[in-house]
Amino acid sequence: MDRTPAAGENIAVLRKARGMGQAKLARLSGISVSYLSKIETGDRPATPPVVAAIAKPLRVSTARIYGQPFLGLSEQADLLNDLRDAVRRHTLPREDTPAPVALAERLQLAARLRSETRYLELLRELPTLLGQATATALDAGGDSPAWGQLADLYGCAYSVTHRFVQPDLADIIVARQQWAAQRTWNPAAEATAAWNEAGTYQSAGAYGDGMAIVERAISQYESARTEGPESVVILGSLHLRGVVLASRNRDRHATETHLRHAKGLAAQLDGDVLMHNLTFGEGNTALYELAAHVELDQPNKAVTMSTPLIDQPPSGLKPNRLGRLYIDVARARLALKDAAGAEEALKAAFKVSPQMAQIHPMSREVLRVLFILHQRARPDLVAMAERAGLTM
Repeated sequence: MDRTPAAGENIAVLRKARGMGQAKLARLSGISVSYLSKIETGDRPATPPVVAAIAKPLRVSTARIYGQPFLGLSEQADLLNDLRDAVRRHTLPREDTPAPVALAERLQLAARLRSETRYLELLRELPTLLGQATATALDAGGDSPAWGQLADLYGCAYSVTHRFVQPDLADIIVARQQWAAQRTWNPAAEATAAWNEAGTYQSAGAYGDGMAIVERAISQYESARTEGPESVVILGSLHLRGVVLASRNRDRHATETHLRHAKGLAAQLDGDVLMHNLTFGEGNTALYELAAHVELDQPNKAVTMSTPLIDQPPSGLKPNRLGRLYIDVARARLALKDAAGAEEALKAAFKVSPQMAQIHPMSREVLRVLFILHQRARPDLVAMAERAGLTM
C-alpha cells in the first residue's frame, strides 16, 4: 500500500494553500498555536471535534482533511464506483427479482459482513444485491417488508461508504434509505434512516445539526407509540447517536441526558440486540459512555471504565463494536501518555476488527503519533502502520 497523507499533513498543505499562517488558523479554529503545530507535525492526534473546527476556516470538508485511506487504483475504488452506479440506478435496477429465500440469505450475509467489519467483502456484494432488493421492492408494489429489506440494505451501504470516507456517496445513500423507508409505513424504518442521517452530520462535524436530527427522530418515533424490543432498540440507538454528537459538541448536559435515557432503555433488554443494523443494550451503551469520556477530555475516566470491559467484553457485541472499543481505549491511553498501552489497545483492534482498524481515522491518528513520537523500532507497531499505509 502506498503511503497516505495524515490529517495533520493535509491541514498544513491546505493552510498554506490558503495563504494562512498557523497563528491565524489556530485563532479561527479556537485552539492554541502549539496544539495546531503538534497536530501538523504528528505529535498529537487530530480528533474529530478539532478537525471539524479547523475545516471551517479552511473551507473544506472534514473528509478532505482526513483524506482517503487508500490511494490510486485499487479494488476499493473500483468497488465503490460499482456501488455508486447501483445507487444511481435506484429505480432502474439491472438485476431480476431473485427467489425470496435466496434474497433473504444474501441480505443476512450482508448484515453479517457489516457487523464483522469485513468491508471489502461487503462492497463486493452490495451492487448486485442492491439491484436485486430494489427489483424485489418495485415488483412487490406496496409490500412493506420488501421495502424494509431495501431500507436496511441501504443502511449497510451507508456503513461502508462512511468507513471509506465517501461523504457525498453516503449522503445519497441516506436519501435512498429514506426513500425506501417512507414506503414501508413503518416508523422503525424511518427512525433508522434518521439515525444514519444524523451520522452524515456527525461525519461532517456539524454536531449541533446532527443533534437536532436526533431530537426530531426521537420525538416522531415516540409519538408513534410503538412497543416491544424493536422500539427499545430504535429509541436507545437514537439516544446513543445523541451521546456521540453531544459529547463532540462539548455539551455535557445533553450528553448526560441522552446517556441516562439510553441506560434506562438498555435495562429493559436481556443483553445486546442487533436489529435493523443497530446494536443496542447495556454493553454497547457502556462503550458509548466510555467514548463520551474521551470526547469530553476525561481520558482517566475512560481508562478506568475500560478495565472491566476489556477483561470481559460484553457478550453479544460484534467486531464492529469491539473494534471501536479498543480504538477509543487507545485514544484515552495516548492522552494519558501511555504509549505502550495505546499500542496494546490498537493491536487488539487489529486482531478483532482488522479492516476497521486499518481505515478508521482515529486508529490511524493514534498509530501516526506513536510511530512518529516513540515507537519506530517496535516491529508490531511498524507492521500496523504499514497495513494502514502510514509508512513508505
